[in-house]
Amino acid sequence: MSEKEILDKLKRNMGPKHVLKTSVPRTGKVFVEIDKKKLKDAIRFLKTAGFTHLSAITGLETEDEIELLYHLSNGGVLLTIRVKLPLNKTVIPSITTHILGATLYEQEIHELLGVNFEGHPNLAPLILPDDWPKDNYPLRKSRRTEKEKE
Repeated sequence: MSEKEILDKLKRNMGPKHVLKTSVPRTGKVFVEIDKKKLKDAIRFLKTAGFTHLSAITGLETEDEIELLYHLSNGGVLLTIRVKLPLNKTVIPSITTHILGATLYEQEIHELLGVNFEGHPNLAPLILPDDWPKDNYPLRKSRRTEKEKE
């Protein structure tokens, strides 16, 4: 399936208003920004379209939001889904019901950026020490800025 076919099928399946931006910077590489409410639908569709390998979920804070990047592949095409969350509402559905391999990625992002994955089976800490302060997310720029002000 070509990059254009993937994007066309995704838009048809999700509805064009939920696919916010797309780009194909080179052959075999596709970027899609979607509405966060449709993340599980997009993952479900892409899995049936052959995107069964989740290589990573990346989370980062920009100036005014958290971006989550879901990196999927089907062998010949690498597809990245981008979802943006406002800093004051970092809640998104978990995709673990569709891709079990997302479990640890979501736990790590929850612990380091404070994103809550609704429906995740266990958001227990993985990396930080047991005595790490609650609600203190080390990869949050806003946290560092507040701490620097003290």
